[in-house]
Amino acid sequence: MTGVRIYHNPGCGTSRNVLALLRERGVEPAVVLYLKTRPGEEELAGLVERSGLGVRAFLRSREKLYAELDLGNAKWSEAELLGKLAENPALLNRPVVETAKGVRVCRPAETVLEIL
Repeated sequence: MTGVRIYHNPGCGTSRNVLALLRERGVEPAVVLYLKTRPGEEELAGLVERSGLGVRAFLRSREKLYAELDLGNAKWSEAELLGKLAENPALLNRPVVETAKGVRVCRPAETVLEIL
């Protein structure tokens, strides 16, 4: 399968598990180390749109910065949340996998099977 991309954090066990799961199935994805190469708002908006979910599904609510920025507050619009995510890639709920079949936040790891 070609055209598979994983937004990966090698320090995250779930992200490592999803990458291993892809490789076990013969898929060698393009690996985006999003903490080093920050995706912009436009790229993130495309991922969110293709997922069929809202921006909140892409936010890591257990991240300390999430609480510091009060991102659980309903006052934030989707656009504002997207901006916060672009500014602070550590907030990305990882890993995110993109294939021709769609985009998923792969928590739990087996979620990636839906789009293979």
